[in-house]
Amino acid sequence: MKRFKFGLLPRVVTAILLGVLLGAVVPQWCVRVMLTFNSLFSNLLQFLIPLIIIGLVTPAIADIGKGAGRLLFLTVVIAYGDTVFAGYFSYFTSAGLFPKLITAGTGLQQVQDTAPLEPYFTVAIPAMVDVMSALVFSFVVGLGIAHFSSAALKGVFTEFKEIIAKTIENIIIPLLPVYIFGMFLNMSFSGEAMRMVQLFVEIIGVIFAMHILLLLLQFCLAGAIAHRNPLRLLANMMPAYFTALGTSSSAATIPVTLRQTMKNDVSEEVAGFVVPLCATIHLSGSAMKITACAVALMLMQGLSFDVEMFTGFILMLGVMMVAAPGVPGGAIMAALGVLSSVLGFDASQQALMIALYITMDSFGTACNVTGDGAIALIVDKLKNRKENDELG
Repeated sequence: MKRFKFGLLPRVVTAILLGVLLGAVVPQWCVRVMLTFNSLFSNLLQFLIPLIIIGLVTPAIADIGKGAGRLLFLTVVIAYGDTVFAGYFSYFTSAGLFPKLITAGTGLQQVQDTAPLEPYFTVAIPAMVDVMSALVFSFVVGLGIAHFSSAALKGVFTEFKEIIAKTIENIIIPLLPVYIFGMFLNMSFSGEAMRMVQLFVEIIGVIFAMHILLLLLQFCLAGAIAHRNPLRLLANMMPAYFTALGTSSSAATIPVTLRQTMKNDVSEEVAGFVVPLCATIHLSGSAMKITACAVALMLMQGLSFDVEMFTGFILMLGVMMVAAPGVPGGAIMAALGVLSSVLGFDASQQALMIALYITMDSFGTACNVTGDGAIALIVDKLKNRKENDELG
């Protein structure tokens, strides 16, 4: 018999519910025990973030350096542009709607003010390098490996990526629900948990609606370029959407995405190149979720932000997303460095970002892979036009 697997999403939801329910009845010493665990875990996470950046981003950039010349460049530019557009679309929508749902100063700041409980002890674990140093190092080394085709150096960072991936999979991900439980236990003990859960539901509803609008915009553009009905094109991609909804994996959905993309009359050559590549570099749905969640958390805590701040965040986030696939919770884990360096998020804010992101992970993945079909159609039509112009 197939063993039942209690996935990350059910564990996170269970942790939130248990924290909300138990916070009103547990004694103070129990909350302090969880605060002690959370302090240790957050220090470990801060230590690991630069290593996660180096381990995931460096080999990802090295791999992007290989490909089919002009076709690769065209696909990467379109995918990156769409991811950045999704970030801006999310920012302006969130900045316009969320202030009506969220009272400034709600959330963690009030918990900190009204619940001055301290952990029993803590252990400092300083990072070996800061986040920006890790980012610059990853770009320089990754581009260098791609340019010089350094197999030996690439092998070193590929193995380091495996170490980091196993650390995320076997340490960070299993302990993350415990950390989230501790946060909501403290919030419930302080009387703020129910408001936070209500905000989670409202934010998720807005982000889901943005996903639908983004897909419509993507396929309207693809339909205009290909002179095709965008709704029919989008309908053809629905099997890929629902497959991704069930698997929460862009890579696992590639065969279905490839088949449905070719049903939209994309050539087998272009579809076979663009779909697997976009499964790695095109994460518009993920960028949209992360941007919206970041805006929501900053509003909750009464933090100031503007379009200039989020411009740097979105542009950097688009680059960081190439490191996301293949690692459980990869998109949000890869984004932690940018959240820390650009927006100044601390460990508690990062944990809430992870909790919000995971609760709608499958919807973001479905948006990503469905949009891959639109990009493949655009690339195919632009490629054909270029070839016809050259022949003419």
